[in-house]
Amino acid sequence: MANTVIIGAQWGDEGKGKIVDMLSATSDVVVRFQGGNNAGHTIAVNGNLTILHTIPSGILHPGKMCLIGNGVVLDPFVFLQEIEGLKENGIDVAPRRLGISHKTHLILPYHVALDKAREAYKAGGKIGTTGRGIGPCYEDKVARIGLRASDLTNPDLVRTKIRAALVEKNVLLRDLYKAEPLDAEAIIDQVLAIAPQITPYLTDVSGVIQESVRMGKNILWEGAQGVHLDVDHGTYPFVTSSNTISGCASTGTGIGPNYLQQVIGIAKAYTTRVGAGPFPTELDDATGDFLREQGHEFGATTGRPRRCGWLDAVVLRESARLCGLTQIALTKIDVLRNLPVLKICVDYMYKGHRIEYPPQGENALAEVTPVYEELPGFTEDISSCKHFEALPYNVQKYIQRLEALTQVRITYVSVGPDRDQTILC
Repeated sequence: MANTVIIGAQWGDEGKGKIVDMLSATSDVVVRFQGGNNAGHTIAVNGNLTILHTIPSGILHPGKMCLIGNGVVLDPFVFLQEIEGLKENGIDVAPRRLGISHKTHLILPYHVALDKAREAYKAGGKIGTTGRGIGPCYEDKVARIGLRASDLTNPDLVRTKIRAALVEKNVLLRDLYKAEPLDAEAIIDQVLAIAPQITPYLTDVSGVIQESVRMGKNILWEGAQGVHLDVDHGTYPFVTSSNTISGCASTGTGIGPNYLQQVIGIAKAYTTRVGAGPFPTELDDATGDFLREQGHEFGATTGRPRRCGWLDAVVLRESARLCGLTQIALTKIDVLRNLPVLKICVDYMYKGHRIEYPPQGENALAEVTPVYEELPGFTEDISSCKHFEALPYNVQKYIQRLEALTQVRITYVSVGPDRDQTILC
């Protein structure tokens, strides 16, 4: 297996956790390269569900090295909770197989408070943030005032940075958002109390990856969210606070792009979105309700119901262009069972023109009209299919049409939630 980047090819929630978990079996190192605990990766093994928010999904495979890169923003309190949960399930989470980059920025209580206060203040103009402090932490990173994981080894630096940060943030909380200001000393005490539990995990992520490649090991880069939530290339301003495209695997872990040999985009056989923002193929009808219920479309992190719609090949085409997709892993095609007709958005109509890629202006995606192609549905139970040829004819035609529309080969087809319910095409 070549060094591989896994990204979500839609608006997140595509089933990356399952595919990463599956590919981890043939990988030696699994690396998270961006995002924070606003994304939950759900893995089903023998009917048992594990939801991971910060730790790479490869941790469920014994002997795999898991790394959290510099492009991630890490809530240290959530990290420790996740560690304890994995320990209770007998998973080895010792520092010898789990590392955090010295350069990883930390989400602190004031980031969470600011995130929630800001979203409440916006009222009708909400973006749909999860309120986990992701955006404010990335803001501090860019403003060059953030607390990094390596700072936990220097208590005086922790005190200095937190006290300085709270001067400005308390002004915002108290005077603009009309929220309660925070006590800097209380937060300092909280952070320093957990520092000894975090610092053993600090490592040179870039160095570990480079040495692993030199030794001929396989690396798997695990992305969070989806391409169309990318802060630059997504449906701005309804986006996340990091770059979610494949190129961020390089910047988010400190290695050259020449290390990235293949890019797998994970896509559902339909489309979902959480929070606000344009969604051309959204179904606000009985079919949308059917997809939500059959697909259990509720956020692993927030529990929020996901908006559901038909598969959008324009969105996937753009993901292929932005990320250099070499393969697609198609998930949840089993959810489409018993729908008499399956629709795929093949193009958009925009200002009187038929277009193959999303328009580039701010919120222009809200002005497009989907151009649909209809394919016959299927009623057969495909959950036990082990080979592409075993799939019903209509399912095969659906997959083949998607390959033609995106010009990317579909190499994995998920026919159920469990690890073993995946067809290698």
